[in-house]
Amino acid sequence: MAVVYAVLARIPQPYRDVAIRHRELIKFALVGGTTWVIDTIIFITLKSTLLVAKPVTAKVIAVVVATIASYILNREWSFRTRGGRQRHHEATLFFVISAVGVVVYTAPLVISRYVLDLKVPAVSLLSQEVADFVAGQIIGVLLGMAFRWWAFRRYVFPQQNVRRQTTNV
Repeated sequence: MAVVYAVLARIPQPYRDVAIRHRELIKFALVGGTTWVIDTIIFITLKSTLLVAKPVTAKVIAVVVATIASYILNREWSFRTRGGRQRHHEATLFFVISAVGVVVYTAPLVISRYVLDLKVPAVSLLSQEVADFVAGQIIGVLLGMAFRWWAFRRYVFPQQNVRRQTTNV
C-alpha cells in the first residue's frame, strides 16, 4: 500500500480528497483501462490474423478474455470490501451482467459495420479500420463500462464493507 500512499501524496488538495472519496470508481476505471488494453490487443491481433473476415467474432473473444481478467481484478481490488453474496452466486451474476455487457460493447461495432455499412468495398480499408476502432474500442467500451459500473454495484457487489478491509485506500 506504500505505492498508493505515495501516489496520493502527490495529488494536490482538494483533488486528493476527491480521489479518496471516489476511490472505488477510480479503481474500477483503472481495471477498465487495464482490461481495455487486454481487449484491444486481442481484438486487433485476431482481427488482423485469424479472424480477418469476422471482426464481431474477434471482438466477442476479446471481450470474454478481458471479462475474466475484469472479474478477478474487480473482485480483489475495485470492490474488495463489497459483497454480500456467496462467491459462486457473485461470479454467476458478474458473468451474466458481463454477457449483457458484451451486447452493449459490440452493438456500436455491429451498427457501424452492418447498419451504416462502414466496411470495404463501401468505404476504404482505412475508413473501415478507423470506424471499427471508434465503434468497438471507444464508443462500445464507454457504454459497456457505464452499464457494468451501475450493474456491478447494484447486483453483484451490493453491500458495502462486508468483506475484510485491510486499509482505507
